[in-house]
Amino acid sequence: MASTANPVRPMRADARRNYERLLDAAKAAFAEHGTDAPLDDIAKRAGVGSGTLYRHFPTRLDLIEAVFQLQIQALLDQATELLAAPDAGEGLMQFLRLVINHSNTYRGLATALMVALNNADSAVARSCHQMIYGAGGRLLDRAQQEGAVRADVKLVDLLKLVNGISLVTEKDSDDPHLPDRLLALLVNGLRP
Repeated sequence: MASTANPVRPMRADARRNYERLLDAAKAAFAEHGTDAPLDDIAKRAGVGSGTLYRHFPTRLDLIEAVFQLQIQALLDQATELLAAPDAGEGLMQFLRLVINHSNTYRGLATALMVALNNADSAVARSCHQMIYGAGGRLLDRAQQEGAVRADVKLVDLLKLVNGISLVTEKDSDDPHLPDRLLALLVNGLRP
């Protein structure tokens, strides 16, 4: 029996431009004001109406996820490069630092991502989450095989700890060295 599902149609050119302008405006607004930036202000900054924003992104989390997905590829590219690092433990630590830096790009992102990761229907849970786990898993496996990290360390626990560092350092942004100090404490606890 033939499928009755409608194929996904490509976006019209004007809709694509509006979508991209909304993402650019959201990135700028989130960088300035955090992920709680008013959505109506984002629409205004993009030069579109609120209805256009909500057609593309029905919820704030949908918009946050779209911005997050745009930036995740750079993180994954760097993780692939770190697989070739001469020191597997240092490669893993650099990846964890990248995850912290990425989460701290926008105030409120770490909290929003924790909510998204607990929602099996979210785009983050379906795609970005899987990609980060894949990249991080390869780095952790390599570090464990080379004896740089204890064999009982699980990636899910490691990423939760890193997200915890992101949450703490987001709230205490007066100390720019805090993320590195906390990460060093974490990494020291990973060693066999």
